[in-house]
Amino acid sequence: MINAISGILSHKASDAIRVDNNGIEWELSVPARSVDSFGRIGETTRVLCWLLHREDQMHLYGFPSETERSVFIQLMSVDGIGPKQAVKILGGIGASELERALELEDLARLEAVPGLGKKTAQKLVFSLKGKLPSAFGESSRPEQQKHPFEDIVRALCDLGYDRR
Repeated sequence: MINAISGILSHKASDAIRVDNNGIEWELSVPARSVDSFGRIGETTRVLCWLLHREDQMHLYGFPSETERSVFIQLMSVDGIGPKQAVKILGGIGASELERALELEDLARLEAVPGLGKKTAQKLVFSLKGKLPSAFGESSRPEQQKHPFEDIVRALCDLGYDRR
């Protein structure tokens, strides 16, 4: 599995980047709002990856942070959302804003994301409310400051219980 690619940023488009790594240029689809977080062309960058491998194709998706990649993977767990749509969703709404919209059940905000209709927005709320990685503070709190029942809450959420 490819976890990350480091190299020189050689190209930027609205929803893709290319990274030159020792003479091999990798093209990665990235969320549109994340393109600028990889730096400027000619600078060294590090891209966290997720590889789609199918019988007839291989496609790399790139992310600037572990949280964003985790949210991407969670989005694909929702019935009817594949990697292309998950990247499109993250291009229209940031991970923290997505979490907030899901927690508040803000369907209007979710429907404002290009490619998301009412039914898909409802599926997202139903499937992911309370389950996104940042909801548990994984990226913001050090391990030693973790709440004593946090593991239990996470396990119950994974079983389908509401976080509250």
